[in-house]
Amino acid sequence: MSDDLKTARRRKPGVYSRGAETVDAILKAALHVLVEEGAGAFTLQRIATECGLKVGHVNHHFPRKEMLVEVLLDEILLAGEKQVKWAMEQPDFLAGDGLARLIAHILDDVSTKQTAHLFTELWAMANHNQVVADRLEALHRHVHRLITGMVEQLNPALSHDDAAVVAIFIYGAVDGMTMFSGYNRPWASCMPGVKNIAIKGLVDLAKTITSAEIANLPPAPIKSRNI
Repeated sequence: MSDDLKTARRRKPGVYSRGAETVDAILKAALHVLVEEGAGAFTLQRIATECGLKVGHVNHHFPRKEMLVEVLLDEILLAGEKQVKWAMEQPDFLAGDGLARLIAHILDDVSTKQTAHLFTELWAMANHNQVVADRLEALHRHVHRLITGMVEQLNPALSHDDAAVVAIFIYGAVDGMTMFSGYNRPWASCMPGVKNIAIKGLVDLAKTITSAEIANLPPAPIKSRNI
């Protein structure tokens, strides 16, 4: 796990017992409210009502709603880390498989209602809540570092800085598909093809791009047409 995420977890306020039945019920209710009703409804009172508890019980485990957001992100990250680790431990794992499977995982994830709505609402909260904004940034930095390591494995000729630039492009290209072909978006039906193109194009890019190209990509030649 990246230093950014470790720091974010150390700063986490309040106390809770992961795995406790009450805490699990609160987290489940919080996720449901955020996904189904949006950031405007995300209050400790609404969450308490959703899980059938008194607000004081929710407040005991999560004194502030920002803590709930942080723990939800931790849970999502932990699940994602386990999936990526599992993929890399498979006997048929090849050098490009890690990046290909991560791209596929992100695009499959943004095709679900839960992820698409969750991150839309989290970004809305981040616009006026620095704690949430910092936590989301830590999450994105973690994924970026993960992709950077995969690019370095696929293309050892690149410097670390150049691999990091390629990783930014890959992450942005994949994450940006949320607005176009993610859940309930205009081109959602195109996602299977988009995913195949992304895996092919971005893994090939990671393998073949050079530092010279990153520094000064030549413009594509313009062909004149006779009108």
